[in-house]
Amino acid sequence: MLNFLLFFFLFLFTPLPAELCDPGDKSALLAIKNSFPNPNNTIFSSWTDDYPCCHWYGVECDETTSNVISLYVLRTDTINGTIPPAISKLKHLQNLHLFKLPNLVGEIPPQLGEMVNLRYMYIGWTNVSGPVPSFLSNLKNLLDLYLTFNQLSGSIPPYLATLPSLRILDLSRNQLVGPIPDSFGRFAAKSQEFSTLRLSHNKLTGELPRSLKNMNITEVDLSRNNLSGDGSVLFGETKITDTLVISRNDLEFDFSRVRFPRKLETLDVSHNRIYGSIPPQIAAAERLQRLNVTYNRLCGKIPTEWNLTLRVEIFDNTSYFHNRCLCGIPLPPCK
Repeated sequence: MLNFLLFFFLFLFTPLPAELCDPGDKSALLAIKNSFPNPNNTIFSSWTDDYPCCHWYGVECDETTSNVISLYVLRTDTINGTIPPAISKLKHLQNLHLFKLPNLVGEIPPQLGEMVNLRYMYIGWTNVSGPVPSFLSNLKNLLDLYLTFNQLSGSIPPYLATLPSLRILDLSRNQLVGPIPDSFGRFAAKSQEFSTLRLSHNKLTGELPRSLKNMNITEVDLSRNNLSGDGSVLFGETKITDTLVISRNDLEFDFSRVRFPRKLETLDVSHNRIYGSIPPQIAAAERLQRLNVTYNRLCGKIPTEWNLTLRVEIFDNTSYFHNRCLCGIPLPPCK
């Protein structure tokens, strides 16, 4: 009976792991909070000793170890300042999301390169500036890297292609310049599960590297840059691509020679210098739902033998207009 009562009181007064808070993580979180002016007037006002830090706003802990594994700071204009280097003190952090923080400025601090357990980094819709930092090459466990809708500048570092676990790279809507690194052809490595490359709405220039011919991924969006050269390297009948958007560039190649991925769902090549005709093989892309080849130099008859499984009607004239001499339904008849 005595042993039972002892066990009962130990159980009663011993907090469950989910209620605990690693002291080092708590110290790091408080340092993050106090790095901003007027922290008690921000979303960090809930970070107090009234609750274990695992229950604080935007904080998620491992249920077994009580280590902080996720930090979400989202959708507020009350946070003013730079990304706190103290984030790197969260040694077990796997997910970092800094989203829709318009008053977050400055560069990504080099201390974030120490966060070797990080798997998901999302810094988006902020005014963070400076280059895409080279120290991100230390994050070998990184799966998804979103640095989108910021003010990042400079060139795209070639080392990104060496991240062994990377699946998604989104650098869209920044101020990046220069060419796409030739190293990005390495994303074809069979050991990788790389699936998504988004570089749209930047100021990229130069010819597409030939190495991209080896890249076989589901989504490519290079739109709204100043890229030139042969965009046909992104096509291929055996590729798994379902979304290919290269619109509003200065690409110039013979469209009649490309082969279309069978799983293609979205194709936008508008506002380029593409010439030739639309190959009949495009009809093999039976999942195609969005097509835009407008504002190019295409000629010849528009294919009519569509085998689309997800559409009842063929594409209308807004998919084809403003080309050199395309003809046939839905444009005027060929002469």
